[in-house]
Amino acid sequence: MRKSLSLAATAGLGLVLAGSAAPAFADSHEEGAHLSVLHAVPDLPVDVYVDGELTLDDFNPGDLAGPLELPAGDYEIAITAADAEDDSDPVLGPVSVSLDGGMDYTAAAHLDASGEPTVTPFVNDTSELSAGDGRLTVRHIAAAPEVDIWANGEVAVESLANPDEASLEVPASTVEAAVSLAGESDPVLGPADVDVAEGATTIVYAWGSAEDGNLDLATQVVDGMHSAPEGVPAGNFQVTQQSSPAAWAAGLGILALLGVGAAAVGVRAKSRA
Repeated sequence: MRKSLSLAATAGLGLVLAGSAAPAFADSHEEGAHLSVLHAVPDLPVDVYVDGELTLDDFNPGDLAGPLELPAGDYEIAITAADAEDDSDPVLGPVSVSLDGGMDYTAAAHLDASGEPTVTPFVNDTSELSAGDGRLTVRHIAAAPEVDIWANGEVAVESLANPDEASLEVPASTVEAAVSLAGESDPVLGPADVDVAEGATTIVYAWGSAEDGNLDLATQVVDGMHSAPEGVPAGNFQVTQQSSPAAWAAGLGILALLGVGAAAVGVRAKSRA
């Protein structure tokens, strides 16, 4: 049965991306939109169809799909049970979505703090970095309370809540990252070495469920942010904590669908003029 999702049903995400959303992240030289999808809902494989074509097959938890490079415009998205023959009997959708050109997104299907499936749209920061620097972004999308993020043995971000994110601009290096419950020192994830590349945003996702004992990390790299060399900064981490991207006017209707689970390693995208 066809279903339309209202603004309320998409938890305030909307179906149309406001052109003013995160303008500093836009790349004026790119006419298409870039969309990656992370499946961070445990134990729920699905298939995703775009304009009637199987685009993401057997989306498995922990997998990352993309980036899909799509012309700006409208698309019809449907999600089915894994291995469905077609999209004639979707579990959600179909729904029409609009993508703005020049923007880079990640749709994260995950559990909220109470363990219910939800979805959060993130606009990936593609702004220029100083020569020698990389950007480390941490996103809390696990069914867990507030956490502290550790970098090289020190607390870099305090009391990060689901589904918020925080970014550190650091000299390109290998950072030992760990996650603990807020105010505690024993890690619930890590420590793990994270390579922060020069001129790239390295994104680390904490996902899964603390109660179910399946917390895990996923990593994404968005590159292409080099600047002309002007020396290599060697100062302290610069920490910028942001409120949930769900509060932004990011309109990806695909996110509402992916709340039942999504992300994959095999990607086939169909573009329509």
